[in-house]
Amino acid sequence: MKHQGSNSLRGPPRSGPYGGAARGPGPAASGRVTSHDVARLAGVSQSAVSRAFSPGASVSPKTLEKIKRVAESLNYRPNVIARSLITGRSRVIGLVVAYLGNSFYSEALENLSQVLQKKGYHVLIFMAYNTDEELDRVVHDLLDHQVDGIIAASVSLSNSLSERCGAAGIPLVLFNRHQGEHGPTAVTSDNYDGAKQVARFMARAGCRKIAHIAGWSESSTGCEREAGFRDGLAELGIELKGCIDGAWNRRIAAEAARSLFSDPGDRPDGVFVGNDHMAFAVMDVLRYELGLRIPEDVSVVGFDDAPQAAWKSYDLTTFRQPIGAMVDLAVEALLERIDNNALEKRHFAIPGRLVVRNSAKSPGSPANE
Repeated sequence: MKHQGSNSLRGPPRSGPYGGAARGPGPAASGRVTSHDVARLAGVSQSAVSRAFSPGASVSPKTLEKIKRVAESLNYRPNVIARSLITGRSRVIGLVVAYLGNSFYSEALENLSQVLQKKGYHVLIFMAYNTDEELDRVVHDLLDHQVDGIIAASVSLSNSLSERCGAAGIPLVLFNRHQGEHGPTAVTSDNYDGAKQVARFMARAGCRKIAHIAGWSESSTGCEREAGFRDGLAELGIELKGCIDGAWNRRIAAEAARSLFSDPGDRPDGVFVGNDHMAFAVMDVLRYELGLRIPEDVSVVGFDDAPQAAWKSYDLTTFRQPIGAMVDLAVEALLERIDNNALEKRHFAIPGRLVVRNSAKSPGSPANE
């Protein structure tokens, strides 16, 4: 096999173990091309080759192009494991998620992976149910893989597990969850204010018998959305007609809808569902099992603005979480803790906005007249 690099880089031909120009003692002894081989043929130092394959390292464009060209001609790939042993950094981030059935988390996970990869990090994805035993196992796996940091989405770690990560020197950021002022750094939307906006919207559209199918009561997001919704209604003199914990589960949310709307003579005229994933199931029950019209008979509002919310079959009015801003801030906060050993822990609550579609009556809309 002959090298395809330019003659100026190949030098005078002589016999070598690959049938072309000799590449030095490294490949001759081990059969593997090393950074020393690339450096010799490119006419640069070995440290320049290392910098060329280190994200964020300084190397001139001309030198980088030369090194990359030689590396490609030799089929050279840097030894990531060896580099991690030298630097003490794996450049691997662990992403922990409890479930992907909710498309909000699928989108978040994709965005987190893309942003981290652009920053020069590899991503390992771990699935974990919200049980102490399962989360304990996942944290053990993360520590064994020597990840540089962890982002946990839809996962509520116990304080002891959070402390274990801290003791191991592994920064942790929670995404769309928080554990209060003493918990890890967390990035969420402003769940309380968002739910409060939903309450005001529904009340001003004329809804008076309003129910709530809440998120999981063990999660910060579920609790904050319920609290914001209750307070928003109370400020307008409206008492919540009924509230059932939907546990972020479509089946449980559907059962909750059947229960709340079981009395044909005293049905709610509006229902706020803790997330879109559950709201879709609720809308299916109201329409296809109970024969109710949306929004003429009942207004339905969700939370998240998952991609399916814009589908014509649902056309769901919902509160949009600013997923792009949440992802950027979560990555920024994690890398700051990795690079600068930042110790300050903060909870970032980012404002979102209500997206009005046709599943709910709006103030002044024809469906409300």
